Amino acid sequence: MNPIQSTVFMALQTNDDTRPIIEALQRDNPDAVVNRLPAMVKIDAPRRLVLKRSTVEEILGADWDLQAINLNLISLSGNVEETEDEMILQWNR
Repeated sequence: MNPIQSTVFMALQTNDDTRPIIEALQRDNPDAVVNRLPAMVKIDAPRRLVLKRSTVEEILGADWDLQAINLNLISLSGNVEETEDEMILQWNR
């Protein structure tokens, strides 16, 4: 697999709703690189990027529905596997 296809990313709008999501992505994906742009934040990760509902809830101190990410999601790269508890981006081989 070439290096471009092994990298996944998620791009989110920059606003108060996405701050806990971005923080959760950083906590749960130590190899991820956060690129902050004027209107969006792009999180790149080698091979896999995981967003856990429980981590976002811990940061918020409140319940959070994983589907709420769709309100602020600009783009993503990778195959999506999603449950009520987590969203995983990775390239299927």
